[in-house]
Amino acid sequence: MSATTSRSKVRYAVVGGGEIAQMAFMPGISAAENSELTALVTGDPQKAEALGKRYGISTYTYEQYDELLASGEIDAVYVATPNFRHREHAEPALKAGIHVLLEKPMATSVADCDAMISAGKQGNAKLMVAYRLHHEPATVDMILRLQSGELGRTHSFTSHFTQDLNEKNHRATNGYWAGVVPDQGTYQINAVRHLFGAEPIAVSATGRKHPTKNYDFDDTVSITLEFDEGRMATFVVSCSAAGIDRFTLVAEKGTIDCQPSYIFGPDVSIKSTWTIKGETTEQDPGPTEQFGGQTEYFSTCILNDVQPEADGEEGRRDMRILEAIKQALDTGQRQEIEPLEYRARITSEQIRRLTPVEPPEEAVSVATISG
Repeated sequence: MSATTSRSKVRYAVVGGGEIAQMAFMPGISAAENSELTALVTGDPQKAEALGKRYGISTYTYEQYDELLASGEIDAVYVATPNFRHREHAEPALKAGIHVLLEKPMATSVADCDAMISAGKQGNAKLMVAYRLHHEPATVDMILRLQSGELGRTHSFTSHFTQDLNEKNHRATNGYWAGVVPDQGTYQINAVRHLFGAEPIAVSATGRKHPTKNYDFDDTVSITLEFDEGRMATFVVSCSAAGIDRFTLVAEKGTIDCQPSYIFGPDVSIKSTWTIKGETTEQDPGPTEQFGGQTEYFSTCILNDVQPEADGEEGRRDMRILEAIKQALDTGQRQEIEPLEYRARITSEQIRRLTPVEPPEEAVSVATISG
């Protein structure tokens, strides 16, 4: 039995002290009985001091990261640095035998995904991409009901996911791979793949820039994914508009309208309206702790030595679509995507119904790019 599996709790270090770590993961992990927060890696001394005291944890700089990995103090890391730094922080941890819970999107290239998957095999460490909705009750229920054929053949999917992003945020100043398509579009890509139970075969995309804002990428993008059997998914992402997240799915026997669809928070319930052969029902499971839920699931995988569902291959499948979208935007041309067989791996056993944890009133010094 390994040192990790001989304990009842998995010890986590957070890598990157940005808003998602401070306002979601760090408070949320307290809801997971098999997990504990042990350390923080940050380049910001103010964050290190304030968060170290708040949670009673050790703090490390990025220059001390290798020291942390070799310290014996942790079993896993939650990597929440900017997308373009994911491989930089996940790969050495995996090679050192430290398990990695990695924020989505997985990376900024398929090549980086492959390198991290290889590192996990080399270090005999588990890699899970943080698709928190794979553990949210309503989302998993929708996926399983559709894949069971309850609505018959799926037909089309439309969605909007928008927000008004501060132009000084690192996601607004580091090009496509930090921008709106990987940041918000990954949710819609991942959702429709599993709702359809299929992988796309082609993509088209059109982007526009806001006339008065200074994002260094197309801040509003319309994307169309083509699937086999004539199925289509069309969705819009924007970081220069009022916030909304919703989708509508049309199938042979009925429809699903879901709003909200992708967000999290202590008061958020993923609500859906199902209309089947003219009869309408409302689904409202209530709020759940999404970050604590995904962490509890990953810790269970670590403690029981089983591979997580949302593994590196799951992240890689979204990454190849994100690469194709970028190519479509750069060239203005429809891009074919290599056909892949869908993996039906999501199960009801992944669902976690944890009481939501209230976030702190505000984050500490979130303007820094380094985390």
